Amino acid sequence: MDTETLDWNRALREQIEFHWTHQIRDRLQGLTDDEYFWSPVPHAWSVWPRGTSSAPIQAGAGDFTIDFGFPEPVPAPFTTIAWRLGHVIVGVLAARNAAHFGAPAASYETWEYAGDARTALDQLETQLETWLDGVRGLDNAALAVPVGPKEPYPDAPIADLVLHIHRELIHHLSEVCLLRDLYLHMHPATNGETR
Repeated sequence: MDTETLDWNRALREQIEFHWTHQIRDRLQGLTDDEYFWSPVPHAWSVWPRGTSSAPIQAGAGDFTIDFGFPEPVPAPFTTIAWRLGHVIVGVLAARNAAHFGAPAASYETWEYAGDARTALDQLETQLETWLDGVRGLDNAALAVPVGPKEPYPDAPIADLVLHIHRELIHHLSEVCLLRDLYLHMHPATNGETR
């Protein structure tokens, strides 16, 4: 098979669709609010009811805000599942859906963050579906078009952005799964085990 007949769009989509369908979706099923907000360390960045965070920046438009700091503290604060999902939903997906696929404008400052696990997972599914619908519409010529000034590397082709977003999704959603594993091992009563 040569590069002229290879379906690049399918190959790019399969990277995340396979990971989502066969590794991540089932691992996120049943995520509880306790897991969503749980932190194994003190002073973790998270999603908080408005006015209750101590982070330098508390972004969000609704009843809940997400923690940030600029410049980011060194070392970077540990982040909860709630924070990681908020980052993926807004910074990785929703902002790119708006910039490249005509979705409503989205930013950390204007987003209404989920105050519970179910709402966060619904937001994640919606934004991932929007992203994949947008990517499906890109033929080989569109994948080669520069991403433009809305991205840090404006001359890079949109295919590079697709790969970057998929790496971000795989990376952060794998971290969420690891935190779930850690939570279940530290709270065995929550998964039916006894000490």
